[in-house]
Amino acid sequence: MRKTVGILGICGILAGCGQVALMPSASPTASDGQTRPQSRPDALQTGVRRPPTDARTVDEFDTTTAEERAAAAASGAESVERPLGTTVVSLGNPAQPGFWLETSLVSAPAKGRVLYPATDDFVQVDLIPIDGGGSRLSLPAMRLLGMSLTDLAEVQVFSDG
Repeated sequence: MRKTVGILGICGILAGCGQVALMPSASPTASDGQTRPQSRPDALQTGVRRPPTDARTVDEFDTTTAEERAAAAASGAESVERPLGTTVVSLGNPAQPGFWLETSLVSAPAKGRVLYPATDDFVQVDLIPIDGGGSRLSLPAMRLLGMSLTDLAEVQVFSDG
């Protein structure tokens, strides 16, 4: 019973995500002088596929391919990385595709890596700056790291170069 409630809870959370607006950002001023919010662009990702508008399950929201998951899990040993710090992550907008981390540890978009000490796994991500504490990690990145989608987890963040 407890597992069913947990799964139903996650499905309910994910189902509501289609109703949640993406982070607004300033866009060109409209003819009436008002600034119109627009969706956050797919940061550094290219060719990402958005989930269907009727997505309800974790698998429907995670539009990454096996090749993209393998690339995200590949070692970044050939690049020099710089430790940025530790942060607590929660699930970011599951309707936003790709491997990314929204965090206050960066001030400009960059490529980087997230290490989850609980499993010793890591994932290559786009680092996206946000204001405030805490961080939000993409659904595909959380799945690749073996994280529970409902937990708050501490991770280490590294920047390429």
